[in-house]
Amino acid sequence: MQENCIIQGDSLKILKEITEKSVDLVYLDPPFFTQEEQSLSSKANVIYSFNDKWNNMDTYLNFIQERLLECKRILKDSGSIFLHCDRNASHYLKILMDKLFGITNFQSEIIWSYKRWSNSKKGLLNAHQIILFYSKTKDFKFNKIYTNYSETTNIDQILQARVRNKNGKSVYKIDNNGEIVIGQSKKGVPLSDVWEIPFLNPKAKERTGYPTQKPIILLEQILKLVTDENDLVVDPFVGSGTTVVAAKILNRKYIGIDKSQEAITLTKDRLNSLIKTESYLLKKGRAAYQNLPEKHMDILRHLNITPVQRNSGIDGFLKEYIYNKPVSLKIQREDETLEEAANKLLKASKIKQCSFMILIRTHIDYLDIFDFNTIPDNMRIIDSYEVQIDTLTDEFKKYACESY
Repeated sequence: MQENCIIQGDSLKILKEITEKSVDLVYLDPPFFTQEEQSLSSKANVIYSFNDKWNNMDTYLNFIQERLLECKRILKDSGSIFLHCDRNASHYLKILMDKLFGITNFQSEIIWSYKRWSNSKKGLLNAHQIILFYSKTKDFKFNKIYTNYSETTNIDQILQARVRNKNGKSVYKIDNNGEIVIGQSKKGVPLSDVWEIPFLNPKAKERTGYPTQKPIILLEQILKLVTDENDLVVDPFVGSGTTVVAAKILNRKYIGIDKSQEAITLTKDRLNSLIKTESYLLKKGRAAYQNLPEKHMDILRHLNITPVQRNSGIDGFLKEYIYNKPVSLKIQREDETLEEAANKLLKASKIKQCSFMILIRTHIDYLDIFDFNTIPDNMRIIDSYEVQIDTLTDEFKKYACESY
């Protein structure tokens, strides 16, 4: 079958036409057994709808099973399948997936967690969906993804090496002199099975009006986990087209299937425009434990820096170690003299065995006489953009006066 194509028709029939063991990833976002007619209209007043009403659970599960069997057939031995569902049938689908793919090939129950708008329904607000992740065999492709440390992570958890004591408990490692041992450089925290990815805002540019549309960043994360460039991705219920859009953005090959002509047209339109909404939440992170000023966090976000909270002497570390030791960074606070900031950085960096230190000067106090000859050889002081602009402005003014 031709790759990079969108096909209208019954997914069961079309899956049978795909070559056996030719697909790297199957992602399914089928009906959820909501027992409702799913309908929503776009900004252009195009109505997208599909029927999610079933006679009973057995009828629904039989519908899903027929398609899962074909999905298993077309998957490579190194391939994986992700089945998207929610509370309505996830427990039944988990049993079905165990039966078809084997309990030993169950990899994760991913919880997609998000904030939703409040409703008047009695009971708890639904704020998550479930993605069942199975491999076809034990030899499946997997690319480890790392995330940033939590704001509650302290500096020692990032830097110090750990070992198991005689009781099997993880403890910080110390040498024969009782000194702490710095561990190897770390890429961050391995991705967990709880994904906090925002639900699409109704006003988001990416929003199409399709009732069950998922955000592109959710599908990108799935694709990055288990596929590489030029791998083939199949979505038997392509709907609004998010899977194939993510595949095109990440340079994966794709096949999208849907019985709805409206869905096919929508998907093709999205493939031609590739509109993606950036997540403010994912960019900014959670600030519950953040004590760094927001403007300082903006500086760190634009550098290759791992931010550190709850430490007055160090604001972050370079992600790359030098001489197998961390490189610390501090940003001068508004209420600190340059000497105070340098001393705080020096003191904290000695404790953490840093090889080099970087201090960012954020303001110039002409009454503060700082002797740059007193700083150690492994500390560098650089000026923020604001300080550089202020300095240049003063030079320009002086030049103008002299020229006049």
